[in-house]
Amino acid sequence: MTTQATVWNAQACAEANESLAGASAAHIADWAVANFGKKLIVAASMQDTILPHLFSKRLTGVDVLFLETGYHFKETIETRDEAARRFPITIVDATAAKTVAEQDAEFGKDLFARDPNLCCFMRKVDPLARSLAGYDAWVTGARRVDAVTRSELPLVTWDEGHGLVKINPIAAWSDMDVEVYQVVNVLPRNPMVAQGYPSIGCEPCTNKVKPGEDPRSGRWSGQEKTECGIHE
Repeated sequence: MTTQATVWNAQACAEANESLAGASAAHIADWAVANFGKKLIVAASMQDTILPHLFSKRLTGVDVLFLETGYHFKETIETRDEAARRFPITIVDATAAKTVAEQDAEFGKDLFARDPNLCCFMRKVDPLARSLAGYDAWVTGARRVDAVTRSELPLVTWDEGHGLVKINPIAAWSDMDVEVYQVVNVLPRNPMVAQGYPSIGCEPCTNKVKPGEDPRSGRWSGQEKTECGIHE
């Protein structure tokens, strides 16, 4: 059984992942808070407010990381702000080293259209890395049904790139699980989901998805890119 004295590394995470196999998201959240407490940060894209709700019930004032890229739909920002009003959380806005205007001045306007990997690195990957410094674990809302690339997503893994534990408490959830949790707990919702955006990222790189299409097919449409880099 893991304790506060656990030395966290790849092996310890693999053991924790095995011990939590089949556990509910609530149980995984309890485990995460018991092991990491305030040294844990919850990442939330504000496509929904499930994780802020789930963890604020267990850790008042829990840090919630939001990647403020400067390109979000206004509805996403409004959802973030509503979550901050409704739940006892602390929003940690992770911002890029350069503003969008500064990035445009140095790299040219609309870098996302010409080099989306570089744009994502500067506006998501690098800010995330800087924001995770000082924490022992981070929580994400990634799910196995999101994409083929996430089909084997573990509940707990060692994030070698950031040197900390990565926890995916709703990895096994279906879309119905997501819907039921939101309805039962009357959570704030990002209205973009109901408008045909099942996977929401930056506005310039997110399109509507037709019924039956891969939920992430609206991200970087027409390009080979499928991930922003934070889960790679």
